[in-house]
Amino acid sequence: MKLIRLKYKKWYNILKDGLATNNPIAIAVLGICSALAVSNRVENAIAMGLGVTFVVMASSATVSLIRNFIPAKVRMVTYMVIISTFVIIVQLVLQSYFPAIADSLDAYVGLIITNCIVMGRAEAFAAKNPVRYSLIDGLASGLGYALVLIAVASVREILAFGTFLNIRVVGPDWINWVAMTMAPGGFFVLGLMIWGIRVLTKNYETQV
Repeated sequence: MKLIRLKYKKWYNILKDGLATNNPIAIAVLGICSALAVSNRVENAIAMGLGVTFVVMASSATVSLIRNFIPAKVRMVTYMVIISTFVIIVQLVLQSYFPAIADSLDAYVGLIITNCIVMGRAEAFAAKNPVRYSLIDGLASGLGYALVLIAVASVREILAFGTFLNIRVVGPDWINWVAMTMAPGGFFVLGLMIWGIRVLTKNYETQV
């Protein structure tokens, strides 16, 4: 029983770390470019969030599975090849089944390859831990990214277009905030959100 409790405690700590304690966007401040670029509509944020979650889970599991066979000198190149393979899968799925979203996201899906969250989890966690924990870590990091992205998109879409998931949620007299359709608007919302999260969690940068 003690062993089972320790196992579930480790799983819980990994999930908590990715979702809250070291949230990729709110705390670690990674993946900001895509967060600003694709968060003007909720459907785009959901698609990008799910895409990143799949890629980070699949790539982390693969890296963990073959970690003892990857030469140290080529580990980064190996990670890139693995990540690229799963990003291509995400691109093909979006183009095949969700062409409108694929067009909206455009090149940003391909840029998942260079997303610091994916590469960071492969290097910092998957290369040192078994597959089962790497999958949980990938899930937590991906969902932590997706939740913040969707929260930012929810605010931006309502202010920018008066809609939520393309459904009108404000009256006919609403005046759209054009700035919220652009990256500066996303930066403003994201900055306020990060500030609010850090205040609530008392997670501040300390001066040395």
